[in-house]
Amino acid sequence: MAAPSVSFRISRSAEDLAETIHALSQRLVQLEQRLVAMELQLASSAQEDPAELESLSNVERLLQDCRLLLTEESLPLNNGSVALRPQLQQQLDRNTEPDDVVPDAA
Repeated sequence: MAAPSVSFRISRSAEDLAETIHALSQRLVQLEQRLVAMELQLASSAQEDPAELESLSNVERLLQDCRLLLTEESLPLNNGSVALRPQLQQQLDRNTEPDDVVPDAA
């Protein structure tokens, strides 16, 4: 009579083990899918956005202009007005090109 009891326990243990392996396998598949999704998200965020690069370039140019304004001294003229140093004037001329002007539609 001991034989059927041991056989039942072995069968039950094997069934429990199979269910556990199945659950672990499903969890592994879910984790692999999450990993792939995270890698795709990371890859897409690592791609350079041209608009963002242009915006950062504009910010860099503005910072350079501000630094230039802070470090350059203004030269007083005889008539009491202020003249900019040539380097600063060139920088300002470069930043205000005629392309920025919109013609009147008159």
